[in-house]
Amino acid sequence: MSEATNESKKDLEDLAVRVLQEYDITPQDIFIVQSGGIKAVWKINTSDHTLCLKRLRQTYDKVLFSAHAQIYIKNSGGNVPGILLNKNGQPIVQYNDQLFIVYEWLEGADLDFENNSDLEAALGGLAAFHKASKGYQYPADARESSKFGKWPEQYTSMKNRFEKWKEYALENNSDGSHDLYLKYVDSMIALADLAIELIDKSEYKNLSIPESDLKVLCHQDFGKGNAISTPEGVIVLDLDSVTYDFSVRDLRKIIGKLATDNDMLDMNKMNDIISWYSRANPIADDEKKILYIDLLFPHWFHGLLKNQYLNNKQIKPSDIEEVVIFEKAKIPILTKLIE
Repeated sequence: MSEATNESKKDLEDLAVRVLQEYDITPQDIFIVQSGGIKAVWKINTSDHTLCLKRLRQTYDKVLFSAHAQIYIKNSGGNVPGILLNKNGQPIVQYNDQLFIVYEWLEGADLDFENNSDLEAALGGLAAFHKASKGYQYPADARESSKFGKWPEQYTSMKNRFEKWKEYALENNSDGSHDLYLKYVDSMIALADLAIELIDKSEYKNLSIPESDLKVLCHQDFGKGNAISTPEGVIVLDLDSVTYDFSVRDLRKIIGKLATDNDMLDMNKMNDIISWYSRANPIADDEKKILYIDLLFPHWFHGLLKNQYLNNKQIKPSDIEEVVIFEKAKIPILTKLIE
């Protein structure tokens, strides 16, 4: 699917009208919320409903996985917008080699994850989302998205990237950022090795059996803009990237984001996050341990340097310094918890 470019406001409005015909929907008002690439979002007013029309950038088999996941969660009483079926009873419309879905439009307030009351509410909403997702079975022609049971492989893959980038940096170390990468990469490889050793010694493998009750759908991008507060509670939006995994994967991302924003891992905040989440979906000690191991792995060092070595984006040497300070500072906190 090619990226859409140079679409005028009228082009996008006309496209929305044509797609909505597949639902027998006649729009009264069309508002373009997002455009500029293949992904686009429209707010649609009809005579009796407000709807969200979305054009997606993923392939059909990937969209099928996430769309049916959202339908399953909604039917299980979960806190997500409903998906409308088209005239043929399908959740996805294919038009001009592009993929579209129509959702309920739900009004709500963005949650500020730096505000404790908002964060507490968000975590309750995330726990409800995870619980409602248990037991999801995807259609035969969908492409499964799963990271469940695959953490050791992922850790090893990221560590191998560090080694490969090290070779490249050695050949190009006249550049300041490459030189700084070489200064710190061995300590980050050692940290990756420690996390790999700890995950192998943990109960991770036993917790990852196919029939495990701990297998849920993780959002992967749960944060501001993807969780709104409504009179009915917290609603989870944008499920395009859902994947099977342990619920603590989403918690690791939330804890890590708040920690890096504040340049430190705050034990009190981390404990609050686990506690607020556990009110609705309790986390057992073995699962907490794999959360701490996941936090220990140098994900943030990898995420920053990936921009340079995979995405060809220039990064500042000071950013490397900051992320290394963060990665090293969390080691004594987390190793004590893991013990």
